[in-house]
Amino acid sequence: MTDNEKRIEQALESKDWSEIKSKDSWQIFKIMAEFVEGFETLARIGPCVSIFGSARTKDDNPTYKLAEDIAYKLALQGFGIITGGGPGIMEAGNKGARLANGKSVGLNIDLPFEQHSNPYIDTDKFINFDYFFVRKLMFTKYAQGYVVLPGGFGTMDELFEALTLIQTGKIAKFPIVLVDKSYWGGLIDWIKSTMINAKNIGEKDLDLIQLVDTADEAVEIITEFYSKYSIKPNF
Repeated sequence: MTDNEKRIEQALESKDWSEIKSKDSWQIFKIMAEFVEGFETLARIGPCVSIFGSARTKDDNPTYKLAEDIAYKLALQGFGIITGGGPGIMEAGNKGARLANGKSVGLNIDLPFEQHSNPYIDTDKFINFDYFFVRKLMFTKYAQGYVVLPGGFGTMDELFEALTLIQTGKIAKFPIVLVDKSYWGGLIDWIKSTMINAKNIGEKDLDLIQLVDTADEAVEIITEFYSKYSIKPNF
């Protein structure tokens, strides 16, 4: 436990709310610093695709190779690759970008388990975050597409964040590609049978998602989308 955390705990025990509020206020500067570093680093990179998936996927898993192939082929098309900077699918995405001599971006986050940076990130394109919400903003603000492979809660969080922002018109529409029909098919079926039937979303909202099985299909969806629209920062 850090000294700051100890002071907060002591303040909670003594109900010293002024101490707690002052610490909350000082957090603003840390948050601002993360925003500034993210904006200054990513604004110079150019068109990118964010690749998401489980940190637990091993390099002998076919899904790892699939993510690597997608990143490699997107990099050959001129897209930089943004990942969460950690192991598993994130590592595969950065590795594919590196093999294609493309731009390889890692947006890492400090976690008590699982997360450590992978060796395939460009040294000048690595950022370490403390705050999930700042990190997620960078994923969406500087992405021209999302490729989402099998993952857990974090992957789902990133997926639905993007869907919500596009649905509500807070960011420009871009391709969102779910890779592995056997993994995502049940979710899509549930959205159709439950969310749409309950009228909690419209049928057209499902058009925001494309479901594929292969690297070529994923890359084609993104490149075809941008054959009709100019590639520009997503803000």
